[in-house]
Formats: sequence, structure tokens, C-alpha cells
Amino acid sequence: MADPVLLSGGNPRIAKGDGDAPVQAYIAAMPGWKQAVGRRLDALIVRTVPNVRKAVKWNSPFYGVEGQGWFLSFHVFTRYVKVTFFQGGALRPPPPGASKHPDVRYLDIHEDDPFDEARIADWISQAAALPGWSPGKP
Repeated sequence: MADPVLLSGGNPRIAKGDGDAPVQAYIAAMPGWKQAVGRRLDALIVRTVPNVRKAVKWNSPFYGVEGQGWFLSFHVFTRYVKVTFFQGGALRPPPPGASKHPDVRYLDIHEDDPFDEARIADWISQAAALPGWSPGKP
């Protein structure tokens, strides 16, 4: 099998699909230090939300709760990994990155940033308890 193509900013192009396998293929294709961030995020999400639902959509891993929609996604950019909390505006405290959409908040993780596992796990736990985002939903 050929290596996945890296799109603009180094984001892996992985075929959309449901389940853990496409998410693990995405993480394995993340370039450089970003792969370790992807592995750490995935492990933290699985530990925090044991029955998490996974998929790759729009060349990004998505995490959700069955019947509630998606609560988190992440995406590779040139200098950072962007974690999207779809209902991040409801999290306390909210993640630092604002969005044009009032509900969405971001956490950008750069190479030398400290990884505040306790804070991120708290956001994941809060986000998983909220109604998530579903395509076609306003």
C-alpha cells in the first residue's frame, strides 16, 4: 500500500470511514512530532470516553457519542495540530481559540507547547456529555 498523500500543511489524506482503523491510519500518517500529539490525543479521548465513536471525515479524525453526534475533531496544519470542540463555547473554562461559529472553540497545539493532559481530559469529558454536532445540523 502506498504512503498516504499529505495535503496542504501536512494534513494526511485518508479515505473517510467509520471506526478505529481509519483514525489509526490518519494518526500513523501524521508527519513528524504531530504524530505523537495525535497518538496522545486519541489515547486520552479513549481513556476519558471509553465507548467513544470514531471516524475520519473531511481528512480529520472525529470523535463522538452514539446518538449524540460528534464532540471533537483534530486537523494537521503546518505549525500545529488544531483540536476542535464543536460545543466548546459551553465548556468551562472554554478552550482558548475562538471561532466564527459561537459554539465552536479551538485548541492549537504547537511543537513545544506543554500538553496539559488534565485540562484537555476535562474538556473532553465535558464535551462528550453535551449534545454533539451532526452534519446537516445548523
